[in-house]
Amino acid sequence: MSTSDTPSTLTPAPGSPTPVAQTSPHIDEKLHGFWEKNGKAIGVLCVIIAVFYIGKAGYDYLAEQREAAVQAEYAKAVTVDNFKAFIAAHPGHSLSGIANLQIADAVYGANQFAEAVTDYTAAVAALPAGPLSSRASLGLAMAKIQTGQSTEGLALLHQLGDDAKQFKAVRLEALYQLASLAAASGKGDEVQRISAQLIQIDPNSPWAQRAFGLQAQVPSANPSMGANAAK
Repeated sequence: MSTSDTPSTLTPAPGSPTPVAQTSPHIDEKLHGFWEKNGKAIGVLCVIIAVFYIGKAGYDYLAEQREAAVQAEYAKAVTVDNFKAFIAAHPGHSLSGIANLQIADAVYGANQFAEAVTDYTAAVAALPAGPLSSRASLGLAMAKIQTGQSTEGLALLHQLGDDAKQFKAVRLEALYQLASLAAASGKGDEVQRISAQLIQIDPNSPWAQRAFGLQAQVPSANPSMGANAAK
């Protein structure tokens, strides 16, 4: 062997196997094999997902249509009987709570105070916490007073009127009703105290102005209270 021979120029020995280059399968062949194994399962999964979204869209559409129909039915109700029929047809619906309040206001206005207590109680139970629920509580308090349940009614009015977190319109009316009841009982000092509270909350409120007028009807035994209320 010549010393000039290098490993790169050496030829294989006679009879030895010729080296074969090792190559990895092409990427397309791998993908083809993957789809052959998993294509059917992936297809089924895609169909399931499509059916789910189509079904959900259909359900949402039907739900919207049903809700629109319920709202249209409520909008047509104008009498107590209409509202009662609506409540019977849609128990638990949010509009049924409002229907209870509509019925309660109607029967209270017709001086049917015992029925008003029942309907206001139903409205309070059905309505979520908020201005309508507070409005129903105010009506319930007044209905209770009209039916001789004065202790419960007055306690509820005080609860509404003394709650600084209560909706202002409800709070002001509750306080005025307390002042009016106090005036009817000749309790001048109580009228002055409540009037001062109303003016402190909102001096420009119609309820505060009406309560101020009550002071002239029932003078306070303590004149200084009236003077302080007018400030």
